[in-house]
Amino acid sequence: MSVENIHYAINDFRKARQKAAMQGILARITGKSTILLSYEEVRQKLRAIESNKKVLRDIPLEAIVGSVGRNKDFTRNFLPRSDSDQGRWTNVMMGTASLSGLPAIEVYQIGEVFFVLDGNHRVSVARELGAGSIQAYVREVRTRVNITPDIQPDDLIIKAEELDFFERTQLDKLRPETDFRTRHPGQYPVLLEHIEVHRYFMGLDEKRDISYEEAILHWHDEVYTPIIEIIWERGILRHFPRSTEIELYLWISKHRVELEEALSWQIGTDEAIDDLEHRFSKEFSLRFARLTSKIYDAITPDALEEGPAPGLWREEAQKRTNKESLFANTLVLLSATDNDWLALEQAIILAKREEGQVQGLHVVKRKKDSNAEGPLNLKAEFEERCELAAVNGQMAIESGAVARIVCERSHWTDIIVTKVTYPPEDHLIARFGSGLRTMIRRCPRPMLVIREQASALEHAMLAYNGTPKSKEALYLAAYLGSKWGIQISVLVIEHEEGNAELLHSEAEAYLAKHELQVNYIRHEAGLRSEIILNTAKENGCDFILMGGYKSSSVVEVVLGSVVDEVLRKTEIPLLICR
Repeated sequence: MSVENIHYAINDFRKARQKAAMQGILARITGKSTILLSYEEVRQKLRAIESNKKVLRDIPLEAIVGSVGRNKDFTRNFLPRSDSDQGRWTNVMMGTASLSGLPAIEVYQIGEVFFVLDGNHRVSVARELGAGSIQAYVREVRTRVNITPDIQPDDLIIKAEELDFFERTQLDKLRPETDFRTRHPGQYPVLLEHIEVHRYFMGLDEKRDISYEEAILHWHDEVYTPIIEIIWERGILRHFPRSTEIELYLWISKHRVELEEALSWQIGTDEAIDDLEHRFSKEFSLRFARLTSKIYDAITPDALEEGPAPGLWREEAQKRTNKESLFANTLVLLSATDNDWLALEQAIILAKREEGQVQGLHVVKRKKDSNAEGPLNLKAEFEERCELAAVNGQMAIESGAVARIVCERSHWTDIIVTKVTYPPEDHLIARFGSGLRTMIRRCPRPMLVIREQASALEHAMLAYNGTPKSKEALYLAAYLGSKWGIQISVLVIEHEEGNAELLHSEAEAYLAKHELQVNYIRHEAGLRSEIILNTAKENGCDFILMGGYKSSSVVEVVLGSVVDEVLRKTEIPLLICR
Protein backbone atom coordinates (compact mmCIF):
# COMPACT_ATOMS: atom_id res chain seq x y z
CA MET A 1 0.00 0.00 0.00
CA SER A 2 1.47 3.34 -1.04
CA VAL A 3 2.69 6.00 1.37
CA GLU A 4 0.49 8.46 -0.50
CA ASN A 5 -2.66 6.48 0.35
CA ILE A 6 -1.65 6.32 3.98
CA HIS A 7 -1.10 10.10 3.97
CA TYR A 8 -4.56 10.72 2.51
CA ALA A 9 -6.18 8.40 5.03
CA ILE A 10 -4.47 10.17 7.95
CA ASN A 11 -5.61 13.55 6.62
CA ASP A 12 -9.15 12.24 6.39
CA PHE A 13 -8.94 11.08 10.00
CA ARG A 14 -7.69 14.47 11.19
CA LYS A 15 -10.51 16.24 9.32
CA ALA A 16 -12.99 13.89 10.96
CA ARG A 17 -11.49 14.68 14.39
CA GLN A 18 -11.79 18.43 13.72
CA LYS A 19 -15.44 17.98 12.80
CA ALA A 20 -16.00 16.03 16.00
CA ALA A 21 -14.42 18.82 18.06
CA MET A 22 -16.58 21.44 16.32
CA GLN A 23 -19.71 19.38 16.93
CA GLY A 24 -18.81 19.22 20.62
CA ILE A 25 -18.66 23.03 20.78
CA LEU A 26 -22.00 23.39 18.97
CA ALA A 27 -23.56 20.81 21.28
CA ARG A 28 -22.67 22.92 24.32
CA ILE A 29 -24.33 25.94 22.67
CA THR A 30 -27.49 24.22 21.42
CA GLY A 31 -27.86 21.71 24.25
CA LYS A 32 -28.38 18.91 21.73
CA SER A 33 -26.40 15.78 22.53
CA THR A 34 -23.85 14.44 20.05
CA ILE A 35 -23.14 11.27 22.02
CA LEU A 36 -24.01 7.85 20.65
CA LEU A 37 -26.70 5.97 22.55
CA SER A 38 -25.69 3.01 24.67
CA TYR A 39 -27.39 -0.14 23.42
CA GLU A 40 -27.49 -1.77 26.82
CA GLU A 41 -29.03 1.30 28.46
CA VAL A 42 -31.71 1.54 25.77
CA ARG A 43 -32.42 -2.20 25.91
CA GLN A 44 -32.88 -2.15 29.67
CA LYS A 45 -35.05 0.98 29.74
CA LEU A 46 -37.29 -0.32 26.97
CA ARG A 47 -37.24 -3.86 28.35
CA ALA A 48 -36.37 -5.10 24.87
CA ILE A 49 -36.06 -8.80 24.01
CA GLU A 50 -33.27 -9.92 21.67
CA SER A 51 -33.77 -12.32 18.79
CA ASN A 52 -31.14 -14.86 17.64
CA LYS A 53 -32.11 -14.55 13.99
CA LYS A 54 -29.77 -12.50 11.76
CA VAL A 55 -30.70 -11.07 8.37
CA LEU A 56 -28.19 -9.61 5.90
CA ARG A 57 -29.44 -6.42 4.28
CA ASP A 58 -28.56 -2.81 3.53
CA ILE A 59 -29.44 -0.33 6.26
CA PRO A 60 -29.42 3.50 6.16
CA LEU A 61 -26.34 4.94 7.85
CA GLU A 62 -28.29 7.86 9.36
CA ALA A 63 -30.45 5.35 11.26
CA ILE A 64 -27.41 4.04 13.18
CA VAL A 65 -27.56 6.01 16.43
CA GLY A 66 -25.79 3.84 18.99
CA SER A 67 -23.20 1.25 19.78
CA VAL A 68 -22.62 -1.78 21.96
CA GLY A 69 -19.80 -0.90 24.33
CA ARG A 70 -18.17 1.86 22.22
CA ASN A 71 -20.79 4.62 22.38
CA LYS A 72 -18.26 7.02 23.96
CA ASP A 73 -15.65 6.58 21.22
CA PHE A 74 -17.68 8.27 18.47
CA THR A 75 -20.04 11.18 18.06
CA ARG A 76 -23.67 10.79 17.02
CA ASN A 77 -22.49 11.08 13.39
CA PHE A 78 -19.80 8.45 14.07
CA LEU A 79 -16.92 10.92 13.98
CA PRO A 80 -13.91 9.69 16.02
CA ARG A 81 -13.55 11.37 19.42
CA SER A 82 -10.05 10.14 20.28
CA ASP A 83 -6.67 10.42 18.51
CA SER A 84 -5.89 6.88 19.66
CA ASP A 85 -8.28 5.58 16.99
CA GLN A 86 -6.11 6.92 14.15
CA GLY A 87 -4.39 3.64 13.29
CA ARG A 88 -7.48 1.48 13.07
CA TRP A 89 -9.54 4.21 11.38
CA THR A 90 -6.95 4.81 8.65
CA ASN A 91 -6.60 1.07 8.03
CA VAL A 92 -10.35 0.84 7.45
CA MET A 93 -10.24 3.89 5.18
CA MET A 94 -7.46 2.36 3.09
CA GLY A 95 -9.37 -0.92 3.00
CA THR A 96 -12.17 0.75 1.08
CA ALA A 97 -9.81 1.07 -1.91
CA SER A 98 -8.98 -2.65 -2.02
CA LEU A 99 -10.69 -5.14 -4.28
CA SER A 100 -12.01 -7.12 -1.32
CA GLY A 101 -13.78 -4.12 0.24
CA LEU A 102 -15.12 -4.15 3.79
CA PRO A 103 -17.06 -6.96 5.41
CA ALA A 104 -20.65 -6.40 6.55
CA ILE A 105 -21.11 -4.91 9.99
CA GLU A 106 -23.28 -6.47 12.69
CA VAL A 107 -26.06 -4.47 14.37
CA TYR A 108 -29.06 -4.71 16.71
CA GLN A 109 -32.30 -3.08 15.54
CA ILE A 110 -34.74 -1.50 18.00
CA GLY A 111 -37.70 0.17 16.36
CA GLU A 112 -36.37 2.21 13.44
CA VAL A 113 -32.80 2.58 14.72
CA PHE A 114 -29.65 0.46 14.79
CA PHE A 115 -26.85 -0.15 17.31
CA VAL A 116 -23.44 -1.34 16.14
CA LEU A 117 -22.23 -4.61 17.67
CA ASP A 118 -19.26 -4.99 15.33
CA GLY A 119 -18.02 -2.46 12.78
CA ASN A 120 -18.00 0.98 14.45
CA HIS A 121 -14.96 2.15 12.41
CA ARG A 122 -16.49 0.87 9.20
CA VAL A 123 -19.63 2.95 9.90
CA SER A 124 -17.47 6.00 10.68
CA VAL A 125 -15.49 5.70 7.46
CA ALA A 126 -18.61 5.02 5.37
CA ARG A 127 -20.26 8.16 6.70
CA GLU A 128 -17.13 10.20 6.08
CA LEU A 129 -17.12 8.98 2.49
CA GLY A 130 -20.72 10.15 2.07
CA ALA A 131 -22.32 6.72 1.70
CA GLY A 132 -26.06 6.47 2.25
CA SER A 133 -26.25 2.87 3.39
CA ILE A 134 -24.11 -0.03 4.52
CA GLN A 135 -24.48 -3.79 4.45
CA ALA A 136 -25.19 -5.34 7.85
CA TYR A 137 -26.24 -8.47 9.65
CA VAL A 138 -29.34 -7.29 11.53
CA ARG A 139 -30.69 -8.80 14.74
CA GLU A 140 -34.15 -7.50 15.65
CA VAL A 141 -34.75 -6.55 19.28
CA ARG A 142 -38.45 -6.36 20.11
CA THR A 143 -39.99 -3.78 22.38
CA ARG A 144 -43.46 -2.32 22.86
CA VAL A 145 -42.60 1.24 21.88
CA ASN A 146 -41.04 2.63 18.75
CA ILE A 147 -37.92 4.81 18.55
CA THR A 148 -36.73 6.83 15.55
CA PRO A 149 -33.32 8.09 14.38
CA ASP A 150 -33.89 11.57 15.84
CA ILE A 151 -34.04 10.16 19.39
CA GLN A 152 -31.95 11.94 22.02
CA PRO A 153 -30.66 10.53 25.33
CA ASP A 154 -33.35 12.42 27.27
CA ASP A 155 -35.98 10.87 25.00
CA LEU A 156 -35.21 7.51 26.58
CA ILE A 157 -36.88 8.72 29.76
CA ILE A 158 -40.02 9.46 27.76
CA LYS A 159 -39.88 6.10 26.02
CA ALA A 160 -39.45 4.29 29.32
CA GLU A 161 -42.48 6.14 30.71
CA GLU A 162 -44.44 5.33 27.55
CA LEU A 163 -43.57 1.66 27.91
CA ASP A 164 -44.70 1.65 31.55
CA PHE A 165 -47.93 3.41 30.54
CA PHE A 166 -48.72 0.82 27.88
CA GLU A 167 -47.83 -2.13 30.10
CA ARG A 168 -50.15 -0.84 32.83
CA THR A 169 -53.05 0.26 30.62
CA GLN A 170 -52.73 -1.95 27.52
CA LEU A 171 -54.12 1.02 25.57
CA ASP A 172 -51.75 0.41 22.67
CA LYS A 173 -53.68 -2.84 22.18
CA LEU A 174 -57.12 -1.82 23.45
CA ARG A 175 -57.20 1.47 21.49
CA PRO A 176 -54.42 1.16 18.87
CA GLU A 177 -55.84 4.03 16.78
CA THR A 178 -55.11 6.61 19.48
CA ASP A 179 -51.97 8.71 19.14
CA PHE A 180 -50.23 8.68 22.52
CA ARG A 181 -47.02 10.41 21.53
CA THR A 182 -45.43 13.07 23.71
CA ARG A 183 -42.15 14.96 23.57
CA HIS A 184 -41.76 15.77 27.24
CA PRO A 185 -40.99 13.54 30.24
CA GLY A 186 -43.52 13.29 33.05
CA GLN A 187 -46.63 13.22 30.85
CA TYR A 188 -47.42 9.51 31.07
CA PRO A 189 -47.31 9.37 34.90
CA VAL A 190 -49.84 12.23 34.97
CA LEU A 191 -52.11 10.32 32.58
CA LEU A 192 -51.96 7.35 34.95
CA GLU A 193 -52.99 9.67 37.80
CA HIS A 194 -55.94 10.88 35.72
CA ILE A 195 -57.05 7.30 35.23
CA GLU A 196 -56.78 6.54 38.96
CA VAL A 197 -58.81 9.65 39.86
CA HIS A 198 -61.39 8.76 37.23
CA ARG A 199 -61.64 5.25 38.62
CA TYR A 200 -62.19 6.64 42.13
CA PHE A 201 -65.03 8.95 41.08
CA MET A 202 -66.58 6.24 38.90
CA GLY A 203 -66.79 4.08 42.02
CA LEU A 204 -68.47 6.89 43.97
CA ASP A 205 -70.96 7.61 41.19
CA GLU A 206 -71.87 3.98 40.55
CA LYS A 207 -71.48 2.84 44.18
CA ARG A 208 -69.41 -0.23 43.29
CA ASP A 209 -65.84 -1.36 42.80
CA ILE A 210 -64.54 -0.44 39.35
CA SER A 211 -61.93 -2.67 37.76
CA TYR A 212 -58.80 -0.98 36.47
CA GLU A 213 -59.44 -2.08 32.89
CA GLU A 214 -63.02 -0.75 33.00
CA ALA A 215 -61.78 2.57 34.34
CA ILE A 216 -59.10 2.77 31.64
CA LEU A 217 -61.57 2.26 28.79
CA HIS A 218 -64.18 4.57 30.32
CA TRP A 219 -61.58 7.31 30.84
CA HIS A 220 -60.30 6.92 27.29
CA ASP A 221 -63.74 6.88 25.65
CA GLU A 222 -65.66 9.33 27.85
CA VAL A 223 -62.98 11.79 29.03
CA TYR A 224 -59.87 11.72 26.87
CA THR A 225 -61.35 11.12 23.41
CA PRO A 226 -64.07 13.84 23.63
CA ILE A 227 -61.41 16.45 24.44
CA ILE A 228 -59.21 15.27 21.57
CA GLU A 229 -62.24 15.50 19.27
CA ILE A 230 -62.82 19.10 20.37
CA ILE A 231 -59.16 19.87 19.71
CA TRP A 232 -59.45 18.56 16.16
CA GLU A 233 -62.88 20.01 15.42
CA ARG A 234 -61.80 23.47 16.50
CA GLY A 235 -58.37 23.28 14.90
CA ILE A 236 -56.55 24.01 18.17
CA LEU A 237 -53.39 22.21 17.02
CA ARG A 238 -52.71 24.98 14.50
CA HIS A 239 -52.29 27.42 17.40
CA PHE A 240 -49.90 25.08 19.22
CA PRO A 241 -48.05 23.24 16.42
CA ARG A 242 -45.32 21.96 18.74
CA SER A 243 -47.75 20.22 21.07
CA THR A 244 -49.00 16.66 20.73
CA GLU A 245 -52.54 15.54 21.53
CA ILE A 246 -51.49 14.22 24.94
CA GLU A 247 -49.75 17.48 25.81
CA LEU A 248 -52.77 19.58 24.82
CA TYR A 249 -55.13 17.30 26.75
CA LEU A 250 -53.04 17.65 29.90
CA TRP A 251 -52.59 21.42 29.40
CA ILE A 252 -56.32 21.93 28.95
CA SER A 253 -57.09 19.78 32.00
CA LYS A 254 -54.58 21.64 34.16
CA HIS A 255 -55.74 25.03 32.88
CA ARG A 256 -59.33 24.14 33.66
CA VAL A 257 -58.46 23.23 37.25
CA GLU A 258 -56.47 26.46 37.65
CA LEU A 259 -59.39 28.50 36.34
CA GLU A 260 -61.84 26.77 38.66
CA GLU A 261 -59.60 27.45 41.64
CA ALA A 262 -59.17 31.10 40.64
CA LEU A 263 -62.87 31.71 39.92
CA SER A 264 -64.43 29.40 42.53
CA TRP A 265 -66.69 28.15 39.73
CA GLN A 266 -66.95 25.04 37.63
CA ILE A 267 -65.51 25.65 34.15
CA GLY A 268 -66.41 23.61 31.08
CA THR A 269 -63.86 22.14 28.69
CA ASP A 270 -64.91 24.49 25.89
CA GLU A 271 -64.47 27.53 28.11
CA ALA A 272 -61.03 26.35 29.23
CA ILE A 273 -60.00 25.82 25.60
CA ASP A 274 -61.33 29.27 24.64
CA ASP A 275 -59.18 30.89 27.31
CA LEU A 276 -56.11 28.80 26.51
CA GLU A 277 -56.42 29.65 22.83
CA HIS A 278 -56.96 33.35 23.49
CA ARG A 279 -54.16 33.77 26.02
CA PHE A 280 -51.42 31.52 24.72
CA SER A 281 -51.84 31.08 20.97
CA LYS A 282 -48.75 32.08 18.98
CA GLU A 283 -50.89 32.91 15.94
CA PHE A 284 -50.17 36.50 14.92
CA SER A 285 -53.79 37.64 14.69
CA LEU A 286 -54.56 36.53 18.24
CA ARG A 287 -51.30 37.93 19.61
CA PHE A 288 -52.04 41.26 17.93
CA ALA A 289 -55.62 41.26 19.24
CA ARG A 290 -54.36 40.66 22.80
CA LEU A 291 -51.92 43.55 22.51
CA THR A 292 -54.39 46.05 21.04
CA SER A 293 -57.03 45.02 23.59
CA LYS A 294 -54.66 45.75 26.48
CA ILE A 295 -53.72 49.15 25.05
CA TYR A 296 -57.35 50.09 24.36
CA ASP A 297 -58.45 48.96 27.82
CA ALA A 298 -55.67 50.97 29.47
CA ILE A 299 -56.39 54.31 27.78
CA THR A 300 -60.20 54.24 27.45
CA PRO A 301 -62.63 54.98 30.32
CA ASP A 302 -64.98 52.07 31.03
CA ALA A 303 -68.06 54.10 30.11
CA LEU A 304 -66.68 54.85 26.63
CA GLU A 305 -65.44 51.40 25.68
CA GLU A 306 -67.34 49.92 22.75
CA GLY A 307 -67.26 46.31 23.89
CA PRO A 308 -67.14 43.18 21.71
CA ALA A 309 -68.67 43.00 18.26
CA PRO A 310 -72.39 42.11 17.97
CA GLY A 311 -72.96 38.39 17.71
CA LEU A 312 -69.58 37.35 19.10
CA TRP A 313 -71.31 35.62 22.02
CA ARG A 314 -73.39 33.57 19.57
CA GLU A 315 -70.36 32.60 17.48
CA GLU A 316 -68.54 31.42 20.58
CA ALA A 317 -71.57 29.45 21.76
CA GLN A 318 -72.10 27.78 18.39
CA LYS A 319 -68.53 26.55 18.08
CA ARG A 320 -68.76 24.73 21.39
CA THR A 321 -69.26 21.05 20.78
CA ASN A 322 -71.90 18.82 22.36
CA LYS A 323 -73.66 21.74 24.00
CA GLU A 324 -77.42 21.58 23.63
CA SER A 325 -78.23 24.56 25.85
CA LEU A 326 -77.36 28.12 24.92
CA PHE A 327 -77.39 29.21 28.56
CA ALA A 328 -75.84 26.29 30.44
CA ASN A 329 -73.97 28.65 32.79
CA THR A 330 -75.84 31.58 34.33
CA LEU A 331 -73.91 34.29 36.16
CA VAL A 332 -76.05 35.97 38.79
CA LEU A 333 -74.81 39.14 40.45
CA LEU A 334 -75.75 39.02 44.13
CA SER A 335 -76.25 42.15 46.20
CA ALA A 336 -76.77 42.38 49.93
CA THR A 337 -79.58 44.87 49.22
CA ASP A 338 -81.60 42.33 47.20
CA ASN A 339 -83.56 41.17 50.23
CA ASP A 340 -86.07 39.25 48.13
CA TRP A 341 -83.32 37.37 46.26
CA LEU A 342 -85.05 38.24 42.99
CA ALA A 343 -81.88 37.93 40.91
CA LEU A 344 -81.19 34.42 42.19
CA GLU A 345 -84.85 33.47 41.83
CA GLN A 346 -84.71 34.53 38.18
CA ALA A 347 -81.38 32.77 37.63
CA ILE A 348 -82.80 29.52 39.06
CA ILE A 349 -85.83 29.74 36.74
CA LEU A 350 -83.46 30.21 33.80
CA ALA A 351 -81.15 27.39 34.92
CA LYS A 352 -84.09 24.98 35.20
CA ARG A 353 -85.27 25.94 31.73
CA GLU A 354 -81.80 25.20 30.35
CA GLU A 355 -80.87 22.33 32.69
CA GLY A 356 -77.82 24.36 33.58
CA GLN A 357 -75.99 25.70 36.60
CA VAL A 358 -75.88 29.02 38.46
CA GLN A 359 -72.63 30.82 39.13
CA GLY A 360 -73.08 33.43 41.83
CA LEU A 361 -70.89 36.49 42.21
CA HIS A 362 -70.74 38.99 45.06
CA VAL A 363 -68.32 41.90 44.78
CA VAL A 364 -66.91 43.70 47.82
CA LYS A 365 -64.85 46.89 47.84
CA ARG A 366 -61.76 45.54 49.60
CA LYS A 367 -60.13 42.14 49.53
CA LYS A 368 -60.15 41.85 53.31
CA ASP A 369 -63.94 42.11 53.23
CA SER A 370 -64.18 38.82 51.34
CA ASN A 371 -64.06 36.85 54.58
CA ALA A 372 -66.36 39.18 56.50
CA GLU A 373 -69.50 37.81 58.11
CA GLY A 374 -71.91 39.48 55.68
CA PRO A 375 -70.49 38.07 52.42
CA LEU A 376 -69.99 34.63 53.97
CA ASN A 377 -73.61 34.56 55.19
CA LEU A 378 -74.70 35.62 51.71
CA LYS A 379 -72.75 32.73 50.21
CA ALA A 380 -74.22 30.24 52.68
CA GLU A 381 -77.78 31.33 51.91
CA PHE A 382 -77.05 31.25 48.18
CA GLU A 383 -75.88 27.64 48.41
CA GLU A 384 -78.88 26.70 50.57
CA ARG A 385 -81.36 28.24 48.11
CA CYS A 386 -79.71 26.50 45.15
CA GLU A 387 -79.79 23.17 46.97
CA LEU A 388 -83.49 23.58 47.83
CA ALA A 389 -84.18 24.38 44.17
CA ALA A 390 -82.19 21.30 43.07
CA VAL A 391 -79.91 23.49 40.95
CA ASN A 392 -76.12 23.22 40.89
CA GLY A 393 -74.81 26.53 42.22
CA GLN A 394 -71.43 27.94 43.19
CA MET A 395 -70.68 31.40 44.48
CA ALA A 396 -67.51 33.48 44.33
CA ILE A 397 -66.66 36.56 46.38
CA GLU A 398 -64.32 39.04 44.74
CA SER A 399 -63.12 42.57 45.44
CA GLY A 400 -62.87 45.53 43.10
CA ALA A 401 -65.03 47.48 40.64
CA VAL A 402 -68.29 45.62 40.06
CA ALA A 403 -68.70 46.37 36.34
CA ARG A 404 -65.13 45.42 35.45
CA ILE A 405 -65.21 42.16 37.43
CA VAL A 406 -68.57 41.14 35.98
CA CYS A 407 -67.31 41.81 32.44
CA GLU A 408 -64.17 39.76 33.07
CA ARG A 409 -66.06 36.85 34.60
CA SER A 410 -68.80 36.90 31.99
CA HIS A 411 -66.35 35.17 29.61
CA TRP A 412 -66.88 32.02 31.70
CA THR A 413 -70.68 32.15 31.55
CA ASP A 414 -73.44 32.29 28.93
CA ILE A 415 -75.77 34.94 30.34
CA ILE A 416 -75.74 37.51 33.15
CA VAL A 417 -78.66 38.04 35.55
CA THR A 418 -78.76 41.10 37.80
CA LYS A 419 -81.35 43.04 39.77
CA VAL A 420 -81.26 46.82 39.33
CA THR A 421 -82.96 49.05 41.87
CA TYR A 422 -81.71 52.37 40.52
CA PRO A 423 -81.11 52.40 36.75
CA PRO A 424 -79.06 55.28 35.26
CA GLU A 425 -80.90 58.58 35.44
CA ASP A 426 -81.51 60.67 32.34
CA HIS A 427 -78.53 63.01 32.43
CA LEU A 428 -74.93 62.96 31.24
CA ILE A 429 -73.13 62.48 34.56
CA ALA A 430 -75.39 59.58 35.62
CA ARG A 431 -74.93 57.82 32.31
CA PHE A 432 -71.16 58.30 32.35
CA GLY A 433 -70.81 56.86 35.86
CA SER A 434 -73.28 54.00 35.50
CA GLY A 435 -71.79 50.58 36.13
CA LEU A 436 -74.89 48.95 34.63
CA ARG A 437 -74.40 50.76 31.31
CA THR A 438 -70.77 49.65 31.31
CA MET A 439 -71.81 46.04 31.81
CA ILE A 440 -74.46 46.18 29.08
CA ARG A 441 -71.98 47.64 26.61
CA ARG A 442 -68.78 45.77 27.52
CA CYS A 443 -69.87 42.32 28.71
CA PRO A 444 -69.68 39.79 25.86
CA ARG A 445 -72.87 38.01 26.92
CA PRO A 446 -76.63 38.75 26.95
CA MET A 447 -77.89 40.33 30.16
CA LEU A 448 -81.20 39.71 31.90
CA VAL A 449 -82.03 42.72 34.07
CA ILE A 450 -84.64 42.38 36.84
CA ARG A 451 -86.43 45.43 38.19
CA GLU A 452 -89.44 44.74 40.42
CA GLN A 453 -90.33 41.10 39.82
CA ALA A 454 -88.92 37.84 38.52
CA SER A 455 -90.50 36.24 35.48
CA ALA A 456 -91.59 32.71 34.65
CA LEU A 457 -90.17 33.46 31.16
CA GLU A 458 -93.26 32.21 29.32
CA HIS A 459 -94.03 35.07 26.93
CA ALA A 460 -91.33 37.21 25.32
CA MET A 461 -91.91 40.47 23.53
CA LEU A 462 -89.19 41.12 20.96
CA ALA A 463 -88.66 44.79 20.09
CA TYR A 464 -87.14 44.51 16.62
CA ASN A 465 -85.55 47.39 14.69
CA GLY A 466 -83.14 45.61 12.34
CA THR A 467 -79.87 46.70 13.98
CA PRO A 468 -77.11 44.07 14.38
CA LYS A 469 -77.82 43.68 18.10
CA SER A 470 -81.54 43.50 17.42
CA LYS A 471 -80.85 40.65 14.99
CA GLU A 472 -79.10 38.86 17.83
CA ALA A 473 -82.29 39.29 19.86
CA LEU A 474 -84.23 37.85 16.90
CA TYR A 475 -81.92 34.82 16.89
CA LEU A 476 -82.46 34.43 20.63
CA ALA A 477 -86.25 34.69 20.24
CA ALA A 478 -86.14 31.82 17.74
CA TYR A 479 -84.05 29.76 20.17
CA LEU A 480 -86.36 30.43 23.13
CA GLY A 481 -89.46 29.70 21.09
CA SER A 482 -88.02 26.45 19.72
CA LYS A 483 -86.27 25.18 22.85
CA TRP A 484 -88.67 26.36 25.53
CA GLY A 485 -91.91 26.40 23.54
CA ILE A 486 -92.83 29.85 24.87
CA GLN A 487 -94.98 32.53 23.25
CA ILE A 488 -93.27 35.13 21.10
CA SER A 489 -94.64 38.56 20.21
CA VAL A 490 -92.68 40.73 17.79
CA LEU A 491 -93.04 44.51 17.84
CA VAL A 492 -91.92 46.69 14.94
CA ILE A 493 -92.31 50.48 15.31
CA GLU A 494 -92.57 52.90 12.43
CA HIS A 495 -89.63 55.29 12.48
CA GLU A 496 -87.58 57.39 10.10
CA GLU A 497 -84.47 55.19 10.35
CA GLY A 498 -85.99 52.10 8.74
CA ASN A 499 -88.83 50.60 6.75
CA ALA A 500 -91.26 48.99 9.20
CA GLU A 501 -92.80 46.77 6.53
CA LEU A 502 -89.39 45.49 5.49
CA LEU A 503 -88.39 44.84 9.11
CA HIS A 504 -91.65 43.00 9.72
CA SER A 505 -91.04 40.78 6.67
CA GLU A 506 -87.45 40.16 7.74
CA ALA A 507 -88.44 38.98 11.23
CA GLU A 508 -91.36 36.93 9.91
CA ALA A 509 -89.20 35.15 7.32
CA TYR A 510 -86.54 34.28 9.90
CA LEU A 511 -88.95 32.97 12.54
CA ALA A 512 -90.96 31.04 9.95
CA LYS A 513 -87.92 28.83 9.37
CA HIS A 514 -88.32 27.63 12.95
CA GLU A 515 -92.04 26.89 12.52
CA LEU A 516 -93.05 29.16 15.40
CA GLN A 517 -96.44 30.65 16.08
CA VAL A 518 -95.68 34.35 16.48
CA ASN A 519 -97.83 37.39 17.23
CA TYR A 520 -96.62 40.25 15.00
CA ILE A 521 -97.38 43.83 16.02
CA ARG A 522 -96.74 46.96 13.96
CA HIS A 523 -97.04 50.32 15.67
CA GLU A 524 -97.04 53.84 14.33
CA ALA A 525 -94.22 56.21 15.22
CA GLY A 526 -94.02 57.59 18.74
CA LEU A 527 -91.96 57.48 21.94
CA ARG A 528 -90.40 54.07 21.52
CA SER A 529 -89.85 53.21 25.16
CA GLU A 530 -93.49 53.92 26.00
CA ILE A 531 -94.68 51.90 22.99
CA ILE A 532 -92.49 48.93 24.00
CA LEU A 533 -93.68 48.94 27.62
CA ASN A 534 -97.35 49.47 26.80
CA THR A 535 -97.34 46.80 24.08
CA ALA A 536 -95.72 44.28 26.42
CA LYS A 537 -98.35 44.97 29.07
CA GLU A 538 -101.29 44.86 26.64
CA ASN A 539 -100.16 41.49 25.26
CA GLY A 540 -99.45 39.87 28.62
CA CYS A 541 -95.69 39.49 27.99
CA ASP A 542 -93.66 38.65 31.08
CA PHE A 543 -90.26 39.77 29.75
CA ILE A 544 -88.91 42.03 27.01
CA LEU A 545 -86.23 41.01 24.53
CA MET A 546 -84.26 43.66 22.67
CA GLY A 547 -80.82 44.57 21.31
CA GLY A 548 -78.34 46.61 23.33
CA TYR A 549 -77.02 50.09 22.65
CA LYS A 550 -76.84 50.66 18.90
CA SER A 551 -74.91 53.95 18.70
CA SER A 552 -71.30 54.62 19.65
CA SER A 553 -70.52 54.78 23.34
CA VAL A 554 -69.95 58.54 23.22
CA VAL A 555 -73.31 59.20 21.54
CA GLU A 556 -75.15 56.96 24.00
CA VAL A 557 -73.53 58.65 27.00
CA VAL A 558 -74.39 62.12 25.72
CA LEU A 559 -77.87 61.52 24.29
CA GLY A 560 -79.10 58.44 26.11
CA SER A 561 -80.93 55.52 24.50
CA VAL A 562 -84.18 53.58 24.29
CA VAL A 563 -82.58 50.81 26.38
CA ASP A 564 -82.02 53.21 29.29
CA GLU A 565 -85.56 54.56 29.01
CA VAL A 566 -87.05 51.05 29.12
CA LEU A 567 -84.82 50.12 32.08
CA ARG A 568 -86.05 53.12 34.06
CA LYS A 569 -89.74 52.31 33.61
CA THR A 570 -90.13 48.56 33.14
CA GLU A 571 -91.62 46.33 35.81
CA ILE A 572 -90.88 43.07 33.99
CA PRO A 573 -87.37 41.75 33.24
CA LEU A 574 -85.47 43.01 30.22
CA LEU A 575 -83.23 40.61 28.26
CA ILE A 576 -80.62 42.65 26.39
CA CYS A 577 -78.62 41.10 23.55
CA ARG A 578 -75.24 42.09 22.18
